[in-house]
Amino acid sequence: MEILVKQILKLSHMIGQMEEAAIEQFNFSNLTHTQMHYLETISLLSNPNITELAAYMELSKPTVKVAIDKLIEKEFIFKVRSDEDRRSAHIHLAEKGKLINQMHDYAHKRIAEEFGNKLNNDEIELLVKLLIKVLKDK
Repeated sequence: MEILVKQILKLSHMIGQMEEAAIEQFNFSNLTHTQMHYLETISLLSNPNITELAAYMELSKPTVKVAIDKLIEKEFIFKVRSDEDRRSAHIHLAEKGKLINQMHDYAHKRIAEEFGNKLNNDEIELLVKLLIKVLKDK
């Protein structure tokens, strides 16, 4: 188990380095990893409201609201009042937010390329199957 922990640590470090390189390349140093995660999740959920975002991220609504307000202030996202329920607003990515997601996707593709450069097709297929199994309920 100890070797697995060490390998996960190395993987986490590799992901962090790739994301940091992408942040520098696209000049978005005023954005934290947590804020990038919010933007990625907003895109994944296709314009959620705060309740939906908080539930998905398993965070409290006040915590999410504070983060959303900061992202609005930095002009990465904006809110659109719901047509069905005027009390609710959906969160949309602004152009800057979309660019950040593209940058984040680029970092993920670079990580996949690293794996692809070191593994053959059978190993990649096995790795994908194992990751699907491990991450099934996440």
